[in-house]
Amino acid sequence: MCPRDWWSRGCETVCALALPCGVWELGDQVPLGLSSLQASGIMWYVSTRGKAPRVNFEGALFSGYAPDGGLFMPEELPQLDRKTLCQWSTLSYPGLVKELCALFIGSELIPKDELNDLINRAFSRFRHREVVHLSRLRNGLNVLELWHGVTYAFKDLSLSCTAQFLQYFLEKREKHVTVVVGTSGDTGSAAIESVQGAKNMDIIVLLPKGHCTKIQELQMTTVLKENVHVFGVEGNSDELDEPIKTVFADMAFVKKHNLMSLNSINWSRVLVQMAHHFFAYFQCMPSLDTHPLPLVEVVVPTGAAGNLAAGYIAQKIGLPVRLVVAVNGNDIIHRTVQQGDFSLSEAVKSTLASAMDIQVPYNMERVFWLLSGSDSQVTRALMEQFERTQSVNLPKELHSKLSEAVTSVSVSDEAITQTMGRCWDENQYLLCPHSAVAVNYHYQQMDRQQPSTPRCCLAPASAAKFPEAVLAAGLTPETPAEIVALEHKETRCTPMRRGDNWMLMLRDTIEDLSRRWRSHALNTSR
Repeated sequence: MCPRDWWSRGCETVCALALPCGVWELGDQVPLGLSSLQASGIMWYVSTRGKAPRVNFEGALFSGYAPDGGLFMPEELPQLDRKTLCQWSTLSYPGLVKELCALFIGSELIPKDELNDLINRAFSRFRHREVVHLSRLRNGLNVLELWHGVTYAFKDLSLSCTAQFLQYFLEKREKHVTVVVGTSGDTGSAAIESVQGAKNMDIIVLLPKGHCTKIQELQMTTVLKENVHVFGVEGNSDELDEPIKTVFADMAFVKKHNLMSLNSINWSRVLVQMAHHFFAYFQCMPSLDTHPLPLVEVVVPTGAAGNLAAGYIAQKIGLPVRLVVAVNGNDIIHRTVQQGDFSLSEAVKSTLASAMDIQVPYNMERVFWLLSGSDSQVTRALMEQFERTQSVNLPKELHSKLSEAVTSVSVSDEAITQTMGRCWDENQYLLCPHSAVAVNYHYQQMDRQQPSTPRCCLAPASAAKFPEAVLAAGLTPETPAEIVALEHKETRCTPMRRGDNWMLMLRDTIEDLSRRWRSHALNTSR
């Protein structure tokens, strides 16, 4: 069992097994602007809690939590100089992903040409030729659309790359994994799309029947590939967590069947999400000719704080961004930034920005670790206290550093619908409710006539996925043909009814998939 409590509301159930991985040899090529550690060609990852062996990228990729319950982070962050930033400023979004991944993976583990091929393959199914797109709207409103992947959500970006990295190492090691995901919507569909058809991976997704949006459910149940296995649970997200928790508590079973998950604690996902901030910066900066380089404000709507952690790491390695974290009524991050109050509310609030209805923003642990100067003792003490009591007041110095690094805002449902309406009136542009959380901050600043720093609002999902919220804002949903077509496709979903033994059904499915893989491996080796 991971040494963590399972706090999730069911939206991203996680735990993972670290598979054996190789150790890098010393390299002789040094990318621009790197620290002395990178000059050796070795990038090591350590746990934020300091009591787990360090691993290379492959070890971090196949791990969820580190064995001591912490999260993996680079042992030392590279530093990008001005020359590197100027060279990167003309790159496409995929180009930035390639540079960042090369920096944090290393050519000893994945040669650069092969890495580029993996990333090209990951982005080959995106609808927009730029993969992500910046919409420049009235009054300085810049919206970075991160939702041009298959499932119309930002998770397609990082998961498509992560799945390619996983498949690369699995083929190399002749291994198989079974990915188990408990979802309330977006993570399940993005995870399915990222691994569907993969030879060395099966995916099992448990969704809460009737608790996802219709579109989210169809995106999961209409994928009929042999390696995709969807269960519709007669229960809510918390209830479907239980059988997954029980299965992952059996470490011998986890190890035997190579179980893992693809939640946003996975370092690979945070790594790819750093590119959002670089692309936002280069698209919105006024000029690279000034000294120092100009600031750009990036507004990050978040629930689990993965995009925030990615932005803060980008800031730490030299990107001149000012971060604003925007949350809905589930305001633990906002309270932490404003008051140092990192404590759970009595319950998760249901909001229009439903993908951000999260109680525990687990990636804040990465932020705390960086703020503390990579002090694993401080981080471990904070997080262990939080796990015991569900409440922590940040030490004064740590809170001070956090509030210097990040600004925050909490946005109500009423403000979300007002923002969606205003953006439509001014631009004929439909925001999803999560994007509206970010844009609301822009409108607040504009209405107060604050001095204008260039600003970019991250848009994590398309409004097409949330027609109910669009209607609540008094607007007319626009449904793309691909989403309309879902209603006419064949579906496949195994029911988990009340009274069934869900844990036994899950275990039996995992064992069956392992048998199939062993049989396949045996036949192909003859």
